[in-house]
Amino acid sequence: MNMYRVACLALAAIACACASEGPPAVDTSNPSAVPIGPGDGILFVGNSLTYANDLPGLVEGLAAGAGSKLQTASVAYAGFSLDDHLKQGDAARSIATGGWRVVILQQGPSSLDESRRLLRLWTANFDKRIRAVGARTALYSVWPDSAFPTPFGDVAESYSLAASDVGGIYLPVTDAWLLAWKRDPSLPLYSSDGFHPSEQGSYLAALVIVSVLTARPAVGMPARVMRPDGHELAIPADAAAVLQQAAAEAVAAYARP
Repeated sequence: MNMYRVACLALAAIACACASEGPPAVDTSNPSAVPIGPGDGILFVGNSLTYANDLPGLVEGLAAGAGSKLQTASVAYAGFSLDDHLKQGDAARSIATGGWRVVILQQGPSSLDESRRLLRLWTANFDKRIRAVGARTALYSVWPDSAFPTPFGDVAESYSLAASDVGGIYLPVTDAWLLAWKRDPSLPLYSSDGFHPSEQGSYLAALVIVSVLTARPAVGMPARVMRPDGHELAIPADAAAVLQQAAAEAVAAYARP
């Protein structure tokens, strides 16, 4: 068995083992239970890297704390690729309800040549559905598993190419993680499993996404975030300042609204 297959199997096992970190955003037993766009909403389509720490809720709460309105919803299942979403159908049904301004797509790191090709292909397939309801496609660029350290730059390139292919929005979270570690290598952006984000990792992702979608600077955004479900995330002030600076630099250098 080659190392690529070993890595893929290991990542699948991690995704399944960590599914309990957050529930799927939609009940898979009820195909009709899909989010309906509120008119100007932000829909996330992804896997556990999206629902860990309730990233959509963090984005909505952080935007509100910064003085903007972003209504979010998500279709996110453990271990899903974009192709899995296309086959399963909930994401497409949710997109078709309309009422979305942006649909944010996410899957695994997708840094290898074949996975990059597939990310670009599946993004293009989603983009047709997204454009049909008057929304824009965005790509949430993630990070490699710490146990299989693919270069972060390869991950970022895959997602930026997929965004560019469809004239979409690139959300440079990959770059922000590197910039944060450049300032403070001790920042715990991974959770204990070495793949999913810690609360600080998700907070950094939310900073990037909110800054790009609202055109507000990340520096000065709240370090305490109230999610729509009433749960608060509090980031230590010193760490929050570093994360905000990293997000601001990544958005300035790489984001293409």
